Amino acid sequence: MSNTSQKRAIKNYRHRLAERGMARFEVLALEADRDLIRSLAKRLADDGPEANRIRSIVSQSVEGAPPPKGGILEALRRSPLVGADLDLTRSRETGRKVDL
Repeated sequence: MSNTSQKRAIKNYRHRLAERGMARFEVLALEADRDLIRSLAKRLADDGPEANRIRSIVSQSVEGAPPPKGGILEALRRSPLVGADLDLTRSRETGRKVDL
């Protein structure tokens, strides 16, 4: 059994977690997935834009819902070539004659 100081330390630790909006819980999974689940939990705990992106991807994957529309357009807008003024027009040449 734990002594009083250990119980108090655990209580304080859980209280600090709750103040930060965090919760401690147990998950059953395959041993091979241990590192994956831990790294996923760490990234989600950061609660930044990356965590929101991961959260939405995992939610969609688990729910089986189709991805939101406009994802390709968003990716193109984030491209480093945006505003590079590339000339993407094709030349209209007739080609060459080939003897068959």
